[in-house]
Parts: sequence; C-alpha cells; structure tokens
Amino acid sequence: MSSMQGAILPGNSTLELKSFPIPIPGHGEVLIRMKSSTICGSDIRCIYHEHLGKGPEGYQPGMIAGHEPCGQIVETGPGCRRFRKGDRAIVYHISGCGVCNDCRRGYMISCTSEFRRAYGWQRDGGMAEFLLAEEKDLVLLPDALSYSDGAQVACGFGTVYEGLERIGISGNDAVLITGLGPVGLATAMLCRAMGAQKIFGIEVIEDRIAIAKHLGLFDAVLTAGDENVAQIRDLTGGFGTERSVDCSANNKARLTAIQATRKWGKIVFLGEGGTSEFQPSRDIIHDQKSIYGSWVTTIWRMEELVERLVRWKVRPEQLITHRFPLKDAAAAYALMASGKCGKVAVVFDEEIR
Repeated sequence: MSSMQGAILPGNSTLELKSFPIPIPGHGEVLIRMKSSTICGSDIRCIYHEHLGKGPEGYQPGMIAGHEPCGQIVETGPGCRRFRKGDRAIVYHISGCGVCNDCRRGYMISCTSEFRRAYGWQRDGGMAEFLLAEEKDLVLLPDALSYSDGAQVACGFGTVYEGLERIGISGNDAVLITGLGPVGLATAMLCRAMGAQKIFGIEVIEDRIAIAKHLGLFDAVLTAGDENVAQIRDLTGGFGTERSVDCSANNKARLTAIQATRKWGKIVFLGEGGTSEFQPSRDIIHDQKSIYGSWVTTIWRMEELVERLVRWKVRPEQLITHRFPLKDAAAAYALMASGKCGKVAVVFDEEIR
C-alpha cells in the first residue's frame, strides 16, 4: 500500500477526495494512522465556504484538510525521543518554529515565523488515512479516552479550557454561555466539572437548543432575544452571573454576556470573528468588570487537560452527534456548515459506530 485517500477543500462549499502518496517520516517525525478527525467551525468559516486569509497565513490549496486529528503511531522517523510505534496520540494543530518567544511559551498558535505550519491549512491535516506529524506536536492520549475524545482536545476543548482558566471557574460561580455550538457545549461540560453551580445557555438555532437540553448540561437554556439580560438576572437573584463566556461571535450575544455579568465579574470571548459594541463606562468600568480574549491554548495545558478529563470522567465524544467514514466526508462538512448538529467527526476503524 503506497497511496491513501485525503480530502481537500476547494473553497466553494464542496469537498474533493483525492489520492496522495503515504508519507514517510523523516527526522523527528511520526506517521499516524488516523482514527478520528473532527470538524471545527473555523474550517467552515475560513476554508469550506471560501478561502479567507492571505499568503502563508491562509489555506494552501490542495492541502489535506482537518486540524483536529487523533490516531495511532504506526512508524517513527530517526531522532524521535519520546513517542513510539503503537502510542495513541493527539496532534496540537499548529506546528510552530519551536524557537520564538511564543513557541517557547507553548503558544505555537501565536508563532509568526515563516516556519509555522498549521495542520490542515499549510501542511496536510487529518482528513486522510494517514498523517505525517512532528513528534514535538504530540500529546499522549490516555487509555481511558477514545480517539474521538482526543480529536476534540486538539482544538475545541483546549481552547475552552484555556479561556476558563483565564477567568477562573469554581463552585462560587454561576456561568452564562452565549452560543451553544460545539464550543459552547464543551464550555458547559468543563464548567460543570470545574465546580460551577449554575450554568445558563443562550442560543438562536432551535436544533442546537434541542441538543443542549438533551445533554442536560444546563440549568436553563434560553432562546436568544431582547429579554435575555433580564432573564439571567431573574435566574440569579437580580445580580447576574459571576462569569460569562461568549462562544457565538455575535455582537448582540457578546453585549448580553457583558451586561448579564454581575459587578466585579469576568467575561471571556472565545468565538472568533464578528464585532463587539458596548459602552465602556456603563457596561464595564463602573461595574468593575473585566473582559478577556483567549485564542487556543498551549501544548502543556493540553497535556494537563487530558489528565483532568480522565480525573473528571468527562468524555468529549458525548458532543459528537454525527460520525462519517472518510468516503462520506463531503456530507460531514455540509452538515457541519448547516449548524443543525453538535460536533461532526470523520472516523476510521473502531471509531466507526
């Protein structure tokens, strides 16, 4: 076997399957047999419908898509020092230069070097039978977690965990989450595990509201509307929540997250894109509130997260509502683009259920 199937995204809301040679790992590289590759909202927003981003920061046409990969190592190249054949591995989706200040902090996502390559964007990603990865980008997947659990750690859950660590979540807190797509649902799962006593969600899409209610992660799920701030205050004795997390990237939802947070509260924006309009004195300064922005996470915090997921008995794969084999990857992307789903995964071998 010398060739494999891989999916590319032309940028016109379609997907093409093509044949690629199976890569051979070089120094410090491993070859991974893919087991699960989940679809991120950024894949839809920036690659599937159109190719956003310019030059080296944009999607390179012809690259195999998929930046949430998880699988099993089947071959190691010379010079690998930690990972071995047979290890189960999550791939941090950005391969940074390794020597800049951001990479040394573990934030390869923020690396701006010409040597930075994102899996599924500037180098081949996980929507294929095999993936060539650098050993330095790997996180060991514990036996207690499935490959589909691990795929979501690679981006979605890691992004959420970083944001929640920045604002701090504890048993003291009631939390509001605006936007209940996969990132919003992951936020609810982790907030509950970290001790939040009350969790409220706001969403506009009826299918997502139904999924959120079905999962039982929320104390209340509200339909997005002009009364949301008053509704959250009613649910919190008139004070508002201690913490709010925006996963929607919607201007009105972000304002709701700010205004529904009580005095001295903290808000974090995780959803990308869009705009935000608020009155600094009325909405922030006079109520002593703090707003944070958080983008992805570090590789050391990803390692910490997989340990915590096992301890908390949290299974990210619970958010997967649809699984597709690679041959049906086009249908997987179309469903994810519709928004009428939870997390969507392209799966292989034992992950096909």
